[in-house]
Amino acid sequence: MKKYLVAIALMVFIGACSSNQSETKTDASAAAPAPANDLSGNPDYQKGVALIAKSDCLTCHKTDTKNIGPAYKDVAAKYENTDANVTLLAGKIIKGGSGVWGQIPMAPHAAMSEADAKALAKYVLLLRK
Repeated sequence: MKKYLVAIALMVFIGACSSNQSETKTDASAAAPAPANDLSGNPDYQKGVALIAKSDCLTCHKTDTKNIGPAYKDVAAKYENTDANVTLLAGKIIKGGSGVWGQIPMAPHAAMSEADAKALAKYVLLLRK
């Protein structure tokens, strides 16, 4: 009987120690700051990613490389992240256009709300380095 009690007490002790260690690791990793270029916690970034995922944007645009249209990072490099540029780019998303990035026109997205177009523009401008 004593063997069972000692074995149970030992298992509880080991379980408590290992549980305590994992909590310490979790707390330490939670306290570590995110890298400076990590945008994943930014609500504008999150909303933009969600909107792009359910749109046709990736047919013509990629984040890092030119496709049919310019890369998002190239757009971000060309336009400073200001309210005026967010409004300008949102208008281009809704109305479409051509000439700024070459002769291939961007199709209009007339059904997109102004709020969603602005959210997409904010996302793109966050990619500026």
